[in-house]
Order: sequence, then structure tokens, then C-alpha cells
Amino acid sequence: MFRRLLIGLVLGLVVGGLLAAGLVGGLHQLVFDETTGGAFFAYVAAALTGVVTGLVAGKPIWSSGAKIEAGLKAFFGALIAAGLMFALRQWAGGFQVPVTSITPDSLPIGELPAVALPVIAALLGGFFELDNTGGDDKDDKKKDAPADRKRVAEGANGKSKARVADGDDDADEPAAAAPKRAKR
Repeated sequence: MFRRLLIGLVLGLVVGGLLAAGLVGGLHQLVFDETTGGAFFAYVAAALTGVVTGLVAGKPIWSSGAKIEAGLKAFFGALIAAGLMFALRQWAGGFQVPVTSITPDSLPIGELPAVALPVIAALLGGFFELDNTGGDDKDDKKKDAPADRKRVAEGANGKSKARVADGDDDADEPAAAAPKRAKR
């Protein structure tokens, strides 16, 4: 479980870091301030980060049978990421990051895309990776089940319980059929 959490955090940091690098390097968006769209652009960037994190964290979209799950994670990842951005902008104003070589002065964590997006993606990646448990356990149980068991008899109407016998018990004798009920 700790390994999954660590993988999710690292994967989220990588996804958030790449999106923040694209935002800072490609669009030259150093801060989320009022001259560049402010809060609206911050929430759109956070939602995009949530979508991408939902598509790759946990059970990724390219694995077999994960299209619907990845789509749901992407949708709810966008909503949760926007909520996390709101929390960072609203209540994490006391956490100021000294990135003075890039920004004019120390800004709150919610104002810097280079810090806020990796934090949001890491939290989502850890959550989605922890949520992705249980898929491997079913395959292991199927492998451990004995293959030499067979059904011996079943009720006529299909409502009775089936009897199960091991493969080496009286394999030569035919199974006794259940008597049919008369129609009324």
C-alpha cells in the first residue's frame, strides 16, 4: 500500500511538473494574476491537470478494460483538482514560496503554477493509485481454485443448490439426475 502511494505521488509530481513546465515555459504564465486571467486560468489549469492525472494514474487508460474507469477518474479528477486549487488559493495563503529568481516577490502557493499544479497532481495521483486495489486479487483467487471440481447434480428448476464433487471421487459413476416435477 505504501508502495502504491509512493508511485502515485511520484507519477502525480511528474504529470503536474510537465503541465506546469508547459504553462511556464510555453505560455510564459509565471503567476496566476489578474493581468493574465487570474483565478479563471488557475482553475482551468487545475482542471486540465486533474484530467491528465486521472487518465494516467491508477489504472491508466491504455490498459485493457480501463476506458470507463479512466474516463470517470478524469472527470472527477477535474472537479477535485478545481476544488484543491480553490483550497490552495483560499486557505494556503500563509505558505509563501520564495521563487524570487522567477517571480517579483514571494507569492502564496496558489498563485504559482510551478508549485500549485505539481502539488495538486501529486495528491490526485496518490489518491488514484491507492484507489486502484483489488484487480490483481481476483486473478490470484482464480489461479488458486482447484480445476478438478465439477458439478454433479442440479435441481430441475435451477433453484436448488448444486452439489460439487472432487474430480477423483467416483469419476466413473454417472451423476444422478434430479426427478422432474409434475406440471399442475
